[in-house]
Amino acid sequence: MLTDRLRAQVPHLPATWSLIAANVLVFAAMLAAGANLWHSTNGIPLAWGANFGPATQDGQWWRLVSAMFVHFGLFHLGMNMLALWDGGRLVERMYGHWRFLVIYFVAGIAGNVASLVVQGSGAVSAGASGAIFGVYGALLAYVWLERGRIHGIDFRWLFWGALAFMVLAISLGFVIPGIDNAAHLGGLTTGTLTGFALMPRRGRLVAAAALALSLAGLVVAIPPPKYRWSEEVQARNEIRDFLDADAAITARWDTLMQEGRRGMVSFNQLAGDIDADIADRYQESFEDLSAVKLDPAAPSATTLSALRRYAEQRRDASRALAEGLRTRNADQVRQALEQATQAADGHKPPARQPAR
Repeated sequence: MLTDRLRAQVPHLPATWSLIAANVLVFAAMLAAGANLWHSTNGIPLAWGANFGPATQDGQWWRLVSAMFVHFGLFHLGMNMLALWDGGRLVERMYGHWRFLVIYFVAGIAGNVASLVVQGSGAVSAGASGAIFGVYGALLAYVWLERGRIHGIDFRWLFWGALAFMVLAISLGFVIPGIDNAAHLGGLTTGTLTGFALMPRRGRLVAAAALALSLAGLVVAIPPPKYRWSEEVQARNEIRDFLDADAAITARWDTLMQEGRRGMVSFNQLAGDIDADIADRYQESFEDLSAVKLDPAAPSATTLSALRRYAEQRRDASRALAEGLRTRNADQVRQALEQATQAADGHKPPARQPAR
């Protein structure tokens, strides 16, 4: 049997076991950091290195590798590790430890690039499946090239069995939402070509050329991101800081209004406090929010724009109130209070945004 012969030639599988261990350890670390056991929202895998166009293409190209070790939940991890063990123990013995690792990483990176081509800025993707499909593609390449020296039963079991598994998995990817078929197909194609290129047979140079052209084609086909992730992160930080500042300003506003109603301070003193503690702070917040440059397509763009208007309206209402108090203009005071109330009611600061 082919499997017995391969096991005798390569009894140990350090590469396969190391990859499985790395995936499990990363998932355990994610759980320790607060990830959900069964399914984490996009923000946690993204923070741990998942592939996402605006982030990856914003200089974080290392995500093409790190995403191969990040999983969304235990089922996702378990299915991938089972497939990696099943295919890896054969392919590592077929090609050897180092060539197996080359296949795994080339296919995984290419699968993540293919995901960028198809998904663009539309989805966060992660998982070892692109690399695993590449492993199975290399298995098909080996069995096909060695078919003359492999027993018919082994050939049917390995070649047609692996092919049926991949066809089924890819078909499910078109039916079940959330499966990144682009990564699967990209990994399968490049893994197969890498397998052919690493076999000491005629045609390996042709396979290597086809692999290089495929990788180059994928890179060229990556669409530009809809926005820069670094700018989106800056916007979210600024929004968070503004929400903290607005809560403090609002509390100070309520205190000043109570002091004014009770006659605890003079009109001039109250006006000065409103200018210093309310209007000036909203002006500062407005300037900070306005300084953030963000593409309109970014998730936080609408929130950022609304908060700018809100800060501007609260600033203007506070200044008008302070002026009305100084001039003893009751109508201006009333209008300013109404303006402040309308600003608070009409542009209520949103809840904190979770990471994408």
